[in-house]
Amino acid sequence: MGASAGGDRPDPLPLAGVRVVEFVHMVMGPTCGLILADLGAEVIKVEPVAGDNTRRLAGAGAGFFVAFNRNKKSLAVDVKSAEGRAVVARLLAGADVVTENFRPGAMARLGLDYEGVRALRPDVVYCSLKGFMPGPYEHRPALDEVVQMMGGLAYMTGPPGRPLRAGSSVNDIMGGTFAVIAILAALRERDATGRGQRVGSALFETNVLLVAQHMMQYAVLGTAPEPMPNRISAWAIYDVFDTRDGEQLFVGVVTDTQWKVFCDHFGLDDLYADPTLRTNPMRVAARPRLLPAVRELFAGRTQAELIGACESIGLPYAPITRPEELFDDPHLNAPGGMLDITIPGNGGTRVPALPLELSGRRPGLRLDVPRLGEHSEALLRELGYGDDAIADLAARGIVALDPQGTP
Repeated sequence: MGASAGGDRPDPLPLAGVRVVEFVHMVMGPTCGLILADLGAEVIKVEPVAGDNTRRLAGAGAGFFVAFNRNKKSLAVDVKSAEGRAVVARLLAGADVVTENFRPGAMARLGLDYEGVRALRPDVVYCSLKGFMPGPYEHRPALDEVVQMMGGLAYMTGPPGRPLRAGSSVNDIMGGTFAVIAILAALRERDATGRGQRVGSALFETNVLLVAQHMMQYAVLGTAPEPMPNRISAWAIYDVFDTRDGEQLFVGVVTDTQWKVFCDHFGLDDLYADPTLRTNPMRVAARPRLLPAVRELFAGRTQAELIGACESIGLPYAPITRPEELFDDPHLNAPGGMLDITIPGNGGTRVPALPLELSGRRPGLRLDVPRLGEHSEALLRELGYGDDAIADLAARGIVALDPQGTP
């Protein structure tokens, strides 16, 4: 499909001219490459001739590949063969950045760890995205679930005794984002010194940063934080409420000013006049008697009526939305908010753009989600391989070429 809003920018994107070679799968590594690619870098995804296994995930993983691999090129090559590694060596000699998120030691066994790549490109920025940063746990395998369980996030999310992972790959996505920050910092340093370096990010440390607010609650108050469903809220009205039409709505009243407009709009003069509810800490202490009254009030109104009320008086609110409903969200469908992509072999759809602006515009689509080996032939030619050599490598399964031809 064609490029959507942002893809025809008249000005070059900030990372134009930066070549990134990624050896990644699943979510964390691809997220890093996605952000770099959306910001203008040429990101080349090196994947096996049979394809990145992420392409074939089912269930909750079925959307991983199309969500995190737009704006990239696909080079399908057997890096376990000597000839495949020779192809990759030529590619790496021109790489500004290399990223990898395989198990510890996997890249070293292929000669593609930092030392191996630095021998080909001395000023390379080499980023490893792992489960753990250096320390006693660094050789452990990790998953988002693993670090959520051991890092306190699952404990805080679920009700007491029922740890529950967050409903998204939060550490993978944020870990990939922190990797981008490290890469950009290293590129900035290389501009000043001419030297590359090895950088990294990790799932566990990302998770612990997310939980730091709860750690600091303990440090400040000396009491252990309660899981979110059982916690004492920081605000009196900060909850999900049932409405008359069987829907639900989250509403927050988080300042004394909002408390006044809330009471004024809904005719709660007696509550506003109550001296025991004058300040937010007082209202938090009074939640056992305050919340039932608010629940009864909201249960007599439809969700639409409450949304209109909250909108008119400036209260934070949110309907409880399912992921599939977001495709029709009018705000997301404002110009630049969603990008038109093609699911290889399965037609077109839209995917959220990066949540950032550059000169008032969202980064758009320059390259669709790549078909397996879609760019192998063009990249091999660029690396100096002729027709006969390319045909021979393909015939022997060293590389895979896109059967639909390179556009």
